[in-house]
Amino acid sequence: KHDGIVEHRAQFLTSLGKLSTIIGAGKQVVRTCLSKLIKMQLIEVNTERLYSIITICNYDDYFEAEVNKPKDELKNEDTKPVEAPKEDKPKKTKEEIAAADLALVNQEVIIGGADLGISGYPCFNADYSLCDSLVGAGFDVICHATNHAMDKGRAGLVNCAEYWRDEYPQITVLGIHDTADTSTSCGADPAIIELGDMRIAVLNYTYGTNGISLPADMPYAVDLLNEEQVAADIQRAEELADFTIVCPHWGTEYRLTSDASQEKWTKIFAENGADLILGTHPHVIEPIEWVTDEASEHEMLVYYSLGNFVNWTSGTGEGVANRMVGGMAEVTITKNDHGEVEIADYGVKPMISHVASGPEGVTTYFLEDYPEELAEENEIVSQDPEFSREYCVNLCDSIWGDLWKAE
Repeated sequence: KHDGIVEHRAQFLTSLGKLSTIIGAGKQVVRTCLSKLIKMQLIEVNTERLYSIITICNYDDYFEAEVNKPKDELKNEDTKPVEAPKEDKPKKTKEEIAAADLALVNQEVIIGGADLGISGYPCFNADYSLCDSLVGAGFDVICHATNHAMDKGRAGLVNCAEYWRDEYPQITVLGIHDTADTSTSCGADPAIIELGDMRIAVLNYTYGTNGISLPADMPYAVDLLNEEQVAADIQRAEELADFTIVCPHWGTEYRLTSDASQEKWTKIFAENGADLILGTHPHVIEPIEWVTDEASEHEMLVYYSLGNFVNWTSGTGEGVANRMVGGMAEVTITKNDHGEVEIADYGVKPMISHVASGPEGVTTYFLEDYPEELAEENEIVSQDPEFSREYCVNLCDSIWGDLWKAE
């Protein structure tokens, strides 16, 4: 009992400040971690006056598992030498993702499960284990509105949506719907994510589905770029949230600059009040710029295309090297003195898809951790001899200037 508050079994009394000090992380990070644990139903948090009571769910299961261990097993645990974690570069990519308060990813292909057949170009389908990997990497938001969303028809889309909902209810999945009640086109509100005292709206759309029609009885199945719907969604998001992110699947494949369609949609996003645009689809990186709506003077940050995060293409010849370079957008938002949420800092970290023969042959490295010797071993060189570390650096310089080098 402390200050009139009683602690029961599986509970402990703490505060945000105390947790922040113990963990060695900022209060915003602690809030986000607690929110994720609550969503995963691992803990419950009740706040009373200056303190919070955290209850560990299923505590007895953990406790019994520990006390019932054989004595020799406990002894081995006590005497087992602790090995220092290995410094492997792929793990650093994962750590960067997991450390973000909110991590978003564009999931290019539908995850319809092995029963529908694992397949590649032109009609893709992935195993459910890809969902497990995305969650394991630390992503919080999965954007599924892409031109490949209908590659396996109704079954693929429904399988994908159901698996996410059943296995990972704590993950925010955008862009596809197996029921009308989650679609803004059927009256649902945009997805809102709470980060401490900030409410973030995230919207995801695609320009199309490669000519594959949506099911007649599921016109809401994929969120498409429709002017009237997009405008209504952003306006509603602005009513409900402090900050609006739009993730459009748009542009021209393999083009290093924005096209007329992207310019058109950028104007629509800005005039309706969106704050941040994270673009995908071209499979190569494109410029990053601030855009101002002339009428309202509202400013919006646009990443036209982040390229590929993980990629292995069958293409050959000039330009293939460009597809091996991607970008991790890093954006910091904060509340100003007027209580408005704004972008305080932003940047981009270049990443390289390194290809080696065999299963699990693609590894993502940050460019800063990717030595020339390793670049020479990247098997993509056989498909485009121009590929090298220097080539990747020059590409980032030409598209992003010094932004990617900012500390």
